[in-house]
Formats: sequence, structure tokens, C-alpha cells
Amino acid sequence: MQQVQLSAIEERVYQAVTALEVRGHVPYPDLIAQEAGMTQEELSEPLHLLTERGLLHREDSPMAGLDFGPRWCARQPA
Repeated sequence: MQQVQLSAIEERVYQAVTALEVRGHVPYPDLIAQEAGMTQEELSEPLHLLTERGLLHREDSPMAGLDFGPRWCARQPA
């Protein structure tokens, strides 16, 4: 099993997403930013990097007409 090394900011964002999921909240960017203590603009790069590493994946709103923006869901490391 390969361990993925994350920067401090990537770790903070990943932990924010998983914490929101555990509490049953949908991990929308505004909630992730609030949980991580960041602005939504600061989230852009860590979300992209975590997605590239396969730790997060983006899901678009499943309800037609009710688009609250993308959700970022955690993938558990293998």
C-alpha cells in the first residue's frame, strides 16, 4: 500500500471534506471552506490537487433544477 504525502493545506481540506461527510453534510465548496477555515478561492488549488491524487472526486448536483454547485466527496485511500 502506497502512502500519499499531502501538504498541510491538502490535509486540512481533505479532513474538512471527511468531517462534513461523517456529520451527514453535503461537502459543497462553501461548507468545505468554512470547515477548513479558508476562503472558497483558497480551496481551488487543493481541491484540484486532491482530485488529481484520487482522494476526492467531484459530483454534480443530482437534482435537476436545484444546482447548488459541485460536491467534493472523499475517496478512502486504498
